[in-house]
Amino acid sequence: MTQRIALDVLLSKRVLRRKLGNWNKQDDIVVVKADPKELLQGRFGLENFREGQREVIDRLLAGKNVAAVFPTGGGKSLCYQLPSQVLDGTTVVVSPLIALMKDQCDALAARGITAARLDSSLSTDEFRFAMKGIRDQSIKLLYVSPERFFNERFLASIGSLHVSLFAIDEAHCISQWGHNFRPDYLKLAELATKLSAERVLALTATATPQVLEDIRAAFDIAADDAIRTPFYRPNLQLRSCVLDRSDHYSELLQRIETRPRGSTLIYVSRQRTAEEIAEQLNADGHPATAYHAGMDADERSRVQQSFIESADGIVTATIAFGMGIDKSNIRYVYHFNPPKSLEAYAQEIGRAGRDGDDSICEMLLVPEDRTVLENFTYGDTPSRHSAGRLIERLSGQADQFHVSHYKLSADTDIRILVVRTLLTYLELDGYIQATSPRYDSYKIKPLVTSKAILDQFSGERREFLSGVLSCLTKGRTWFTLNMVVAAKQLQCERERIVKAVDYMAERNWIEIKVADLVHGYRWLRRIDQPKLLADELYDRLVRREVAEIARLDDVFAIARAESCQAMQLSAHFGETSNPPCGRCSACLGDGPFELNVAAG
Repeated sequence: MTQRIALDVLLSKRVLRRKLGNWNKQDDIVVVKADPKELLQGRFGLENFREGQREVIDRLLAGKNVAAVFPTGGGKSLCYQLPSQVLDGTTVVVSPLIALMKDQCDALAARGITAARLDSSLSTDEFRFAMKGIRDQSIKLLYVSPERFFNERFLASIGSLHVSLFAIDEAHCISQWGHNFRPDYLKLAELATKLSAERVLALTATATPQVLEDIRAAFDIAADDAIRTPFYRPNLQLRSCVLDRSDHYSELLQRIETRPRGSTLIYVSRQRTAEEIAEQLNADGHPATAYHAGMDADERSRVQQSFIESADGIVTATIAFGMGIDKSNIRYVYHFNPPKSLEAYAQEIGRAGRDGDDSICEMLLVPEDRTVLENFTYGDTPSRHSAGRLIERLSGQADQFHVSHYKLSADTDIRILVVRTLLTYLELDGYIQATSPRYDSYKIKPLVTSKAILDQFSGERREFLSGVLSCLTKGRTWFTLNMVVAAKQLQCERERIVKAVDYMAERNWIEIKVADLVHGYRWLRRIDQPKLLADELYDRLVRREVAEIARLDDVFAIARAESCQAMQLSAHFGETSNPPCGRCSACLGDGPFELNVAAG
């Protein structure tokens, strides 16, 4: 079943009116009469709303699309969790943060709220539980990672789901000019429409005025329904200093040894640096643990949980750490290496001092570190020749085709995330349209014998299942089923094989894992001037590169401490009326600092 067909399997009268062309969202807005304060206290055990929460919730209950721009730790999740308890239908939450989804599902379960998540970390049993809840519509809150929406099995399962609220976490990812653009996010606005979501909530902690405009335009959010709360918290003391490389670690150590003990995050740019700094701190008598994406999931979870429970733990981390972490008493956030943007900086310092007590956020800058960050940025821009090779590879595809992003990346020498961005540009420009992705291989582990399975069937169904099982290639523990080969050998549509495999998995006869993801596309118009298009795409990426370097300029401008750092940071996010903080490096007279490494 293709993506579009799967999305169109929508059964309510509301959707029928839309498909007949006489649907209007206003026809179906139901103003929910409920007392949010009563729900807050009775269901969530909280006394009062935080700033901005009530305004967002009231608008959602009135059936409006809303944007919420709250600082890190500002209480964004309550804005969809509370409405989910009174809205008639399911609240779907899109988030790229697997740890956050797991933590929130666990916390909601403890309050007796039915929630489920669908992401790449699920066990087979967890996946079955979630899918059962989707089918019988018993789940009030469903957390989904963005890539799930482009999975053929998932799309077929949610076709008839009544989506009362479609919430998008990290909504700044939809903006091509934001600091963390994710191509999949551009498709979420269309998906919300296809699912007939009755209301949309876009949430972010880091939206500049331009990015907020992009969010509002994508999800049809009125200016009055974009709720922004003050960005800067006065209990955070922003500091910076400029150091020689030889003094870098010793200055960090001096701060840890002379300041009062407290939970400490040290951000670095490389996994190796995280390991090295943790090792040095341990050798100097300060227990510290590294955290980065190169560690396995169980180890990362253990480090994070240990830090949450500790009163004065130290973690040296890449940006992989802290997204959605629920810890209010972080006293220190050090940037041993500079962040790539003020948006990233804001998110990372926002993890400090959520309990309202004083906390220090300090950048320990070595000017040469700028070169490292610039090289990261330049590495994302392929050559003009590579852009041409990508267009050449795509131009040779059939009217409808499937392609591996990883293979395209290897064949064209373009980083995988950039390949995805370029394909999204081609979608936005009307050349191609994404269809359902698929997995060309399934890993299968038998839980019963083939005979036990086949004995449940007779006639043509038994013969077909016998054919499917005969296509399995044996490995050490798992068998492999190549879907392309099997469909050809059995002379049937691959969808029939997928359904057969799912059927066996649901009955606990086999365990399955998917592999070899390929993405589907169809041509809407062919490329008639490939060189011109390749040049246009290359120029687009160069403009993004220039924007990334400008973001780096903004980070170093604040670090120089020429004027109040809190005011500079607030102004970046559109707040211009704040007075000087009186506590940052500039206000205390430590700056301005000299930074002699030139850009580029």
